[in-house]
Amino acid sequence: MDTPFTSDCIRSIRISSAPSYGFENAQEPIFQAGCEQWSEAIRKHIVLVLHHGSAVVRSTTVTCFAGITSTIFAAFNKQEKDFVTSSIIAAALHDKTPSVRSAACRAIGVISSFPETSLSAEIYEKFFIAVEANTRDSLTSVRITASWALANVCDSLRYRVDERSFEGLSTTSQVVDALIECALRLTEDGDKVKSNAVRALGSISKYVKLRCMTCIKSMDQDVLPFSHQHSSNYHHLSCAGDTRWLERTVQAFLSCVTTGNVKVQWNVCHALSNLFSNETIKLQDMDWAPSVFSILLLLLRDASNFKIRIQAAAALAVPGTPLAYGRSFPDVVKGVEHTLQSLHYDRETTPTNFKYKRSLENQLTSTMLHLLSLVSSCHFEALTDFLSKKSSFLEDWLRGLCVTLHEEDNASGSSITSTSGDKQKKELISRAIRSLARSLETGQSSEMALKLQELDSYVN
Repeated sequence: MDTPFTSDCIRSIRISSAPSYGFENAQEPIFQAGCEQWSEAIRKHIVLVLHHGSAVVRSTTVTCFAGITSTIFAAFNKQEKDFVTSSIIAAALHDKTPSVRSAACRAIGVISSFPETSLSAEIYEKFFIAVEANTRDSLTSVRITASWALANVCDSLRYRVDERSFEGLSTTSQVVDALIECALRLTEDGDKVKSNAVRALGSISKYVKLRCMTCIKSMDQDVLPFSHQHSSNYHHLSCAGDTRWLERTVQAFLSCVTTGNVKVQWNVCHALSNLFSNETIKLQDMDWAPSVFSILLLLLRDASNFKIRIQAAAALAVPGTPLAYGRSFPDVVKGVEHTLQSLHYDRETTPTNFKYKRSLENQLTSTMLHLLSLVSSCHFEALTDFLSKKSSFLEDWLRGLCVTLHEEDNASGSSITSTSGDKQKKELISRAIRSLARSLETGQSSEMALKLQELDSYVN
């Protein structure tokens, strides 16, 4: 959830490869030279040593493909693109040496992540077949690379759903099913494989339609998928053939978060953020939703690693209405408030977490403001009582945000960028203040509601 408060703690994912010759850091002649050098290398050298008798040479050659950047690949002609993709697929499927297959999987993972590539759905299907075969390898090192490539192939779905390039493929449902089954199987592997499997399931969960339009209890029924007009912000791939994929995926997340290491837990939180973003999934109807929210609240409160807590807080801010949180909404508000208050008074931070404390504070601020903006839209007596008890702290905290915002506004002066960011922050804070005031004025805290209304006037 990208807000002005979290702009400095958004995790950007980069695919490691060779130095870039892209437009962003080079002039046109330099970029052209990079294209020519790659074309020459493929034509004169790589084609000759790709089937060399030495496995070391073959592995090194295939590794070169993982060094191609997205802008270079986009500039290749069709023959060059076909050569690269067919070579890495063949190496991944047919080479007898594990190191070569691993290098090929890495190249598949890199190239499948390029947003500029105009690869067909059939090529992505072949990518998956090659990667899936290597996820069954007896060597852990090969399975780790293959699972990483699988996660990247699944993540690349976001580039395909907007252009609808998969919709004409008759085997779409089978491919989606196979992706899900492969990723679910890998969640039972070691942590280095498991973290990639969870990331793959997270991407699938965001873009695959849920067949069932009612609740999980009827997921065994073959109900028609949502039509496109029901989803305003996202396009989705066709439904998985297995109508219980969502329930199995969530159970895998819950299992991984309790048995996996720090990286696995972080990826589970990120995957749940993706799942919550799928508009065809009605969280309030899901029997597993309370367990998921409870796990996220537990990680937010008790995780020793601040990066996990940041991502858990981000996931809790994704549902857009109180209804989406279901009966867990009061618990979520209480849990985030307790964590915010604890962090507000806690001055001790371990050295390893110190650099992430500000990011955690920013994410908690964003999440708490989001939740407060929703409290006036629901009617939970226990939640109203809780907000009344915590109104003094919340009023002080909101006032502190207003003062800080006022100071930033004065410091930014005539800066257009800062002014734009300040306006967004003002709107978020004001919305939370007004909602909290409306919620309190119906109870025993009418005096505090008046204070909040005055504070809202100060913000605007």
